[in-house]
Amino acid sequence: MAQLIIQGGKKLNGTVRISGSKNAALPILAASLLTDRPCEIRNVPNIGDVHTMLSILRSLGSELEFHRNVVRIQTKQIDVSRLPRDLCMKMRASILLLAPLLARCGKVDLPYPGGCVLGKRSAYSHVSVLETFGAKQKNKADSLAFSGKFSATHMTMPEFSVTATENAIMAAVAAPGKTMLHLAATEPHVRDLCDFLVALGAKIEGIGTHRLTIFGGKKLHGGQHAVTGDYLEAGTLLLAGALTRGTVTITNIVADDLDAFVYLMRDMGVPIVRTKSSITVKPYKKLEAARRLQTNVFPGFPTDLQPPFCILLTQAAGDSLIHETLFEGRFKYFGELEKMGAKIKVLNPHQAVVTGPKKLKGKEVKSWDLRAGAAMVLAGLVANGTTKVTDIAYIDRGYEKFEEKLRALGADIVREN
Repeated sequence: MAQLIIQGGKKLNGTVRISGSKNAALPILAASLLTDRPCEIRNVPNIGDVHTMLSILRSLGSELEFHRNVVRIQTKQIDVSRLPRDLCMKMRASILLLAPLLARCGKVDLPYPGGCVLGKRSAYSHVSVLETFGAKQKNKADSLAFSGKFSATHMTMPEFSVTATENAIMAAVAAPGKTMLHLAATEPHVRDLCDFLVALGAKIEGIGTHRLTIFGGKKLHGGQHAVTGDYLEAGTLLLAGALTRGTVTITNIVADDLDAFVYLMRDMGVPIVRTKSSITVKPYKKLEAARRLQTNVFPGFPTDLQPPFCILLTQAAGDSLIHETLFEGRFKYFGELEKMGAKIKVLNPHQAVVTGPKKLKGKEVKSWDLRAGAAMVLAGLVANGTTKVTDIAYIDRGYEKFEEKLRALGADIVREN
């Protein structure tokens, strides 16, 4: 198994161009099934989850190529019976195939998706969405099976679910008539999916708000689209710069997408300069504890940046409260961090107090999931001695050339197979 070996104590400096967003690329690739015309999707990150999605699409009948972060894809016909169950079970984002396959084929039988284990990630919202649009669910213990045709509807989302909102948007684009979606998720990747569908000829009003109006049923043409920059990768690399007290600039992003993140870093004492499409962190003089890191739906603090941000809290003076409102399984990495010398008190499955500053020591630690793995790498950057991060397949699922970008900034990090 591959692992990352990190020698801590190196100050990071420089500029990094952020890759395309994993969480935008995956729904956009799924949505390409809604048209039988050619699509060109640029700025697609070369990561594990993208390759898994592309393999699924090839199995279904898509003709595609992936070269230099550009996917060219056309799906003239779909054989839904060839849906590869093993690949679907490997990745949570396979659930995004429900709406486009139902729209094109009138039926779908998708095994329950896999991915990072972050708690009780129910498919209830997806079932509710598809049934509201007129699909009929078949009773199956190990899969999500539906049949039928979509009809336009007015619905209030049962919860702020990003992927359920994305399935609802794709269903609405396919359903003839006017659909209104209330309490739609507004994350940057939801916005980007809408922009892609508009490029194919869909009519969507209210993009970026909690209320979407979609006029569906129109045959989509082909089109081109560039995936938005990954604000989660951006936040991770900004934290790497702040932790090592260096000057790091990230580009190719929408800086406003990180408002809550930037606010909290500034509140702790990290100097930050931002433009419309870039953010720079500079060395702090004194790092104060965060009064409260509370994750929330966008535009609140992203749950995916909670584990990497926790490393910064270990270096801050005083007690920082973490309130993880979305996933009750997000604290598994605490045990690894405590091996390195962190002081963390878990209050309940959703709250913990981090006390700092603590000098971290290099240890062998594992990646519990994608973002926890990135957090362990950041801990290694600031720790004394050598840190070995194992199970890095999780990291490869979501970060493109992660160690290469860190190395370009001055980190002492190598991959061993």
